[in-house]
Amino acid sequence: MTTISTHRIPDPADAPERDRLPIWPLLALTTAAFLAILTEALPAGVLPEMAAGLSVGESAAGQTLTVYALATGLSAIPVAAATAAWPRRRLLLTAVAAFAVANLVTAVSSSYLLTMGLRLVAGVAAAVVWAELVGYARRLAPARLQGRAIALTMAGVPLALSLGIPLGTLLGGLVGWRMTFGLVAAVSALLAVWIRASVPEFPGRARDGREPVLGALRLPGVAAVLFTVAAYVLAHNILYTYIAAFLDANGMDARRESVLLVFGIASVASIVVTGALVDRRLRLLTIVSSVLFLAAAGMLTVLADDPLTLYPAVVLWGLGWGGVTTLLQTAVTDAGGDRAQALLVTTWNSSMAAGGAVGGVMLGALGPGSFPWGVVALMAPVVVVVVAARSHAFPAERPGLGTGS
Repeated sequence: MTTISTHRIPDPADAPERDRLPIWPLLALTTAAFLAILTEALPAGVLPEMAAGLSVGESAAGQTLTVYALATGLSAIPVAAATAAWPRRRLLLTAVAAFAVANLVTAVSSSYLLTMGLRLVAGVAAAVVWAELVGYARRLAPARLQGRAIALTMAGVPLALSLGIPLGTLLGGLVGWRMTFGLVAAVSALLAVWIRASVPEFPGRARDGREPVLGALRLPGVAAVLFTVAAYVLAHNILYTYIAAFLDANGMDARRESVLLVFGIASVASIVVTGALVDRRLRLLTIVSSVLFLAAAGMLTVLADDPLTLYPAVVLWGLGWGGVTTLLQTAVTDAGGDRAQALLVTTWNSSMAAGGAVGGVMLGALGPGSFPWGVVALMAPVVVVVVAARSHAFPAERPGLGTGS
């Protein structure tokens, strides 16, 4: 029977003891996360211009986001299995090179089908990046700083959402959408050089008859973490995807930009706090994160038309959401090792895609006022699961550390 420690803690040879984090390799990984999100979401900021350039409607152009997200979610498990024996840096470099090629082709292509094909390739590359980042961060850091290393690596996600996408939209207006994708391709190429120079190579896993990725579901705690991922991400995306419709329905249409700015600032603050405390306070932070989002949704159910309530609720939402990537990535790796990362990628991206679909149904059938109630319905069981799953999924003491919260 496989012991939990075999899956939860990297081999000591992979995690040399250091007093400090290796900042430059970790920042290269942060940039990879930033580019994965930027490549995915950039079409949203230049959609009308992109649609015109490809001679399609905006709805069709919007499917460039859908195909990327679906490719990431559906390919995570088979790609992880197929590339298990690859050297890790070579695999990461291949994914970053795919970003460069996909963005470059998007910048020059007038063919909708070609662009969609390259977006699918980029989505598969994103699945590789998400599956590799946490494992790399853990291997590069000593055990007592692994959570902090993951937090630094995953900081690229909120930075891309709060800064990268608006900057890309601004550049699209200044230099055109094609030049913007070309610049992202150039940054991807430079990142490949950075990774090659600063990130060490690690061997892949030998094909020694170990259980496949889905076998991680049988490990204690993995299912509880994945349920938390699915419900939390679905709840967030229902509300975030249709935030404009929700604000409009409450007479707050003039406050869209400021609401998103406040949300972004609170999310970044959450990342900073999470990075400082995750190694010793994973359970406490996950409980607080879930409760904050539940409280924010509760406030928005009846008081969203009052700015004095709206902005505090958005702050609570951002504080709850910002660090959740780090918290759940750390929790699933503690419980299920590297194999569980592929399951998390699939669950995360499937829930993101489902958020848009479920939110659309709710919007048509129940109206935008139903969104906070949907969040409450999803987050209440999340809080229950996180509090109850103290033995394996969200333990008071993280494995491999002397004391916890």
